[in-house]
Amino acid sequence: MVGLAALGLGLAMLVGASGCALAASGADRPAVSGASAIGELDAGFLGDVRPSPEATIAPEPGSWERVEVPPGYRAVVVSAADDPATATLVAAVSSWAGEAGVELEVLPGAGDAAELGERFTQATALGADLVIGAGSGVVDEFAYGTAQSLEQQYLVVGAQLGEPTENVTSVIWPGATFRGTGITDDAQDAAAVTSDRAAAAIAAGVAAVLHGVTGVVISLPEPTG
Repeated sequence: MVGLAALGLGLAMLVGASGCALAASGADRPAVSGASAIGELDAGFLGDVRPSPEATIAPEPGSWERVEVPPGYRAVVVSAADDPATATLVAAVSSWAGEAGVELEVLPGAGDAAELGERFTQATALGADLVIGAGSGVVDEFAYGTAQSLEQQYLVVGAQLGEPTENVTSVIWPGATFRGTGITDDAQDAAAVTSDRAAAAIAAGVAAVLHGVTGVVISLPEPTG
């Protein structure tokens, strides 16, 4: 009996150790929204370095294209103006959602800071997988509000936050690098916000969020051709 008991104890310890090893292995993997396979980021997205929060990364063009949004993914987009650049960004988000099968809610553009605050609160309260901010007009509100809702993932396209928390990812490119009122040095160019740039920005940003690469700024390269 003693031999059987010892054997049982040994097996239990072995199973427990294996479980711990599996748990540790899983903990090292970036968080992914949804249970379905989403595809991998190409090596050129990050290289060999895991970026720290607030870092800027410069992925190779198209290195995010194999990533797919899992079924049932929900997003909401917030904007603060009706200028052509913002309209282009919102249209790109809508197009992405349609192609990827994402359930998207597009909130009406905010007319002033107070209304933008209401839109932000409304978007966060919806409990979507991702809240997307379109363009420079959302930056000041997002800089404050995102830090108050750390459980929610946010993505800003065509602009960036000066000091993002780990739940905020931004995608910028030359001419679309606004960091906030009073702290932006680079010249902004509304003409830089094209349909192609906006489409690449939303795809790259969502791919990063799905793979747990958050709290960073993704800098897209100059367009070629």
